[in-house]
Amino acid sequence: MPPRKAPTARQRRLGSELRKIREQAGISMTDAASQLSTDRTNMSNVESGRFGVSSERVRTWVRHYGCPDPAYVEALAAMAEERGRGWWDDYRDDLPASLLDLCELEHHAVALRSVQIMHVPGLLQTEDYARAVFEEAVPPLRPVDLRRYLSLRMRRRDVLDRKDTLSCSFLIHEAALRMRFGGRKVAANQLDYMLKQSERDNVTIRVIPFEAGGFPNAGGPTLYAYGPVPQLDTVHTDVPTGAVLLDAETRLANYRAVLDRTEERSYDPERSRDFIRELAQQV
Repeated sequence: MPPRKAPTARQRRLGSELRKIREQAGISMTDAASQLSTDRTNMSNVESGRFGVSSERVRTWVRHYGCPDPAYVEALAAMAEERGRGWWDDYRDDLPASLLDLCELEHHAVALRSVQIMHVPGLLQTEDYARAVFEEAVPPLRPVDLRRYLSLRMRRRDVLDRKDTLSCSFLIHEAALRMRFGGRKVAANQLDYMLKQSERDNVTIRVIPFEAGGFPNAGGPTLYAYGPVPQLDTVHTDVPTGAVLLDAETRLANYRAVLDRTEERSYDPERSRDFIRELAQQV
């Protein structure tokens, strides 16, 4: 297959999973290339995500490595079968790759859990609220860029309407609910919109109140995306230098524990709706 100009995070993930399985089997790249009738350069390009690979070859390689998990093998083969463009590719020329990787991650997840401290989660934002958030960017966005960011943010919400229903659990700190981006009217409409979204069968909203005190990883937002098999789970988190995707097993276990402990300190869904409703009346 021809080389990719810029592999997506998902394409790089497939390559890294193939490399991980090979290394766990104790097989060097040179030996694997020889035994699988390919060359070391091609294998290196596949494992880096720079070259694509067929689903049948994925099955052959992983079978050779002795992977005992058929569900994992088929999930990797399905990743290799993806050839079409995603809707987010329409934005590839003018928006950061990290944003498109997030859209791709949400699109392929089977479930999402997130924690937001200072903003309403992107998938729950109204257009006016999102515009107000983007207008606070430093340096300021040009009008054309603002429109593109806003368009992407609104299209991301479509994932909640997927035919294969995506289960989403949102943990939102009280601070985020009290921030009045765009003023009182925008803030009130945003809270009302969240209440409507909470009525969906696939959406759960839980409020982390100020009275809960401290909780793990309180310094920043976290998104945990569940893959078709546990080995393909991914954490998306923001750091001062930008977005980071994490998939090491230890990191995943730690973030699941963080989410569990944070959820324990949040209101249940019914009380959370009551809290948001009362807050909307106060704005």
